[in-house]
Amino acid sequence: MSGCGRSLVLAACAVLAASVPVPAFAEDEACATAGQDQRYLLVFPQGTAPDAANRQVTAACGATTVFYPQISVGVATAADPGFAGRFGADRVFAARPGHRSARAKLPESDPGDVSSADRTGEQWDMAAIGAPGAGSPDVVVGVLDSGIEADHPELSRAIDRDDSAGCLTGKPDQDENAWLPTTSAHGTHVAGIVAAADDGRGVTGVAPGVRVASVKVIDDSGYVAPEAAVCGLMWAAQRHMAVANSSFVVDPWGLACSHGPGQDVVREAISRAVEYSTTAGTLDVAAASNESVNLTPSSHASASGCEALPAGLRDVVTVSAVGQDDVKAGYSSYGLGVVDLAAPGGSGEDCVLSTVPGGYGRMCGTSMAAPHVAGVAAAVASEHPGLGPEGLRDALNAGTRAIPCPADYDPNGDGQQDGFCAGYTGYNGFYGHGLVDLPGALAAAG
Repeated sequence: MSGCGRSLVLAACAVLAASVPVPAFAEDEACATAGQDQRYLLVFPQGTAPDAANRQVTAACGATTVFYPQISVGVATAADPGFAGRFGADRVFAARPGHRSARAKLPESDPGDVSSADRTGEQWDMAAIGAPGAGSPDVVVGVLDSGIEADHPELSRAIDRDDSAGCLTGKPDQDENAWLPTTSAHGTHVAGIVAAADDGRGVTGVAPGVRVASVKVIDDSGYVAPEAAVCGLMWAAQRHMAVANSSFVVDPWGLACSHGPGQDVVREAISRAVEYSTTAGTLDVAAASNESVNLTPSSHASASGCEALPAGLRDVVTVSAVGQDDVKAGYSSYGLGVVDLAAPGGSGEDCVLSTVPGGYGRMCGTSMAAPHVAGVAAAVASEHPGLGPEGLRDALNAGTRAIPCPADYDPNGDGQQDGFCAGYTGYNGFYGHGLVDLPGALAAAG
């Protein structure tokens, strides 16, 4: 997709380094310690050394949680309410813990109780893209989500425990309790679309045989903090995952079209993480969001535009959702220069069947569309291990089934057009290059 990519991010970093002076902290100034710790996402000038970053945080009355020297982005906590002002308000984003209520805990389940009935005949989504294919255990897909049920019979052989981590604090935590699901089946559903076993029972994923790593970035309220997203993207890259799937939107301000304090900091941090991830060899795939809005590339975002992160960034493969009729689902966001591909996300009663804790369930959304693309990328990477992110992207784009803009788009039947599709058959705002296709991508990869 079009958006803040390598040249733009590097330019932004140069501007940041040149125009944002490092504040002169008064180290003898007393720090308030009686308040509740607040978490902050911090952006430093590129090339800042870890020791220098830590000194700046300490001098501003904070404590460093983690610093990613590859991108000069850090996470810190501080009880002193003056931390942001001391550090530099234009270099900090204040997280908002506890602003949403936690969801109910998932009920306990016994893997032995999961039905063994073959339900692959219900997977219209796999038929639509020519799946399933075959995957290699050497290929790992990072599922940046709400956690994966590791003992599900369709996923137990696929889960990569060594590469799984929780990222809710902004710092990776490999303890199993940090990456297992707690309140949401979302991540398990996404993982099943990618890699559910081809074993004659239940469902089958796009690329059975690949491994999936649970990288937990969605908290118990369903919220993705910017620092969690940065952590997840960096973890996937540092662990050399071939593909990372982000079926979420980082949106602390509520909606893609709303804008709030710290937005430039959040965009810059996530842009750097995506750029690093791509350079390190990981293809990032993201959902376009379910707000049914016309998205603006992140490089063009303004006070009047609608932006989704990480979907709006150039180096990310962004996916819109179609229903069983291959028409854009009414909920799916879209946008010329943002959407790269379309994939099955379901609509109405025709949602996507996949794994959930304790069994199987149906969900609709661009969250379901994105892992179809991640699964196809993983299958291509399995057959062509040296392809890399750009090669995988090229194969995905070249292997699609093009879908033209609809002459009439009124999915709810109210007589009003519910979205304007800009572009032409080979590339447009609803479907990007077209519907992802596994045989086509494999053929395009050679």
